[in-house]
Amino acid sequence: MKEIRIGKWKVGEATPLLVIAGPCVIEDEATTVAIARELHEIQKRLDLPLVFKASYDKANRTSIHSYRGPGLEAGLELLGFIRTRFELPVLSDVHQVGEIEKAVQVLDVIQIPAFLCRQTDLLTAAGRTGLPVNVKKGQFLSPWDMRFVVEKITGTGNDQILITERGTTFGYNNLVVDIRSLPILSGFGYPVIFDATHSVQLPGGGQGVSGGERRFVPSLARAAVAAGVQGVFLEVHPEPEKALSDGANSWPLDQLEDLLRSLIEIHELVKKSDG
Repeated sequence: MKEIRIGKWKVGEATPLLVIAGPCVIEDEATTVAIARELHEIQKRLDLPLVFKASYDKANRTSIHSYRGPGLEAGLELLGFIRTRFELPVLSDVHQVGEIEKAVQVLDVIQIPAFLCRQTDLLTAAGRTGLPVNVKKGQFLSPWDMRFVVEKITGTGNDQILITERGTTFGYNNLVVDIRSLPILSGFGYPVIFDATHSVQLPGGGQGVSGGERRFVPSLARAAVAAGVQGVFLEVHPEPEKALSDGANSWPLDQLEDLLRSLIEIHELVKKSDG
């Protein structure tokens, strides 16, 4: 498996469990910085590789009335501050080719949203930056079809790729996680990340907003780590009920450390078993 470098961290077959965590979207500066500060403290206590994530723009909200974020320039400025202040690599979604030139000046990882995972121009533009690219598998896509997505990025000469599983459409307003997809995705030779919070989302299932079933996050995260993923993706918030985006499936920040401790323990057992 290819070992990927993200800032000062490495992620691969023999590395510690990577954690990508943060709020769904950048809200106000105080809230976002407070979340980053707590994640930094957790990172130090648990001695694990952690990437801070937050979207500067949520371009695929259910409703035109939903909060989208501060926008590209203001969002990148705050992410740059967090990157420097807390010495954490930062990740954000990029929705258009035109955003990439500015995004690469701040981001350590470019994330391709699930709905855009087949957009050739976006994938190749992200690949040409040379930065690690985290591609979320579309809810509509089979795991084996991600091979063609990976080829679009590697065709640019960039092999710094993460593949994220985030659930598959199951009827209307529902997702299901097929654990079999994780070893299939791993077979492409790049680290696999499990998005434990979007996988419990109920897309568009809340009268103009997406719902979610937060209580299933620990079970699915533990199952995925036991299945051998190299990292977990978790949207967190100090008050999920008040979050401006994806609150129904966000994990409470004050419960994150206990969950991560259990995931780290499982990950170490899996590495020993495989070793």
